[in-house]
Amino acid sequence: MPQKIEYITKMEHQLEKLNLKMTELATEAQAAKEEAREAYKEKVAKLRQQSKVTIAKLEELKTANEDSWTTMVTDMEKMHDSFTHSFFSLFQIPTTSWSEAAAEKKPQTEHSAAVKKS
Repeated sequence: MPQKIEYITKMEHQLEKLNLKMTELATEAQAAKEEAREAYKEKVAKLRQQSKVTIAKLEELKTANEDSWTTMVTDMEKMHDSFTHSFFSLFQIPTTSWSEAAAEKKPQTEHSAAVKKS
């Protein structure tokens, strides 16, 4: 059963990261113009629904017996992949790791300073 616990913990962590990112995107939507804000709201609503379905599946997985575990893991992987793909494609985010994505962000001040010198 250690494999089951590790897998469930991994899935919970990944879903938590995606849900946090959705919250960040919703916050960004508040600062966007009205038209962009509505598009963000629609996308976030779809993702939140997909997240709820995936979380429900994870809850089922937690109580799975040995006989159904393998089948349920396969189903969970499909749902997780679908949710992750929807998340990244809706917001056109490259599918790099979270740490790589954070490292790639550069402050705009570097670019602004270079433009002002020209």
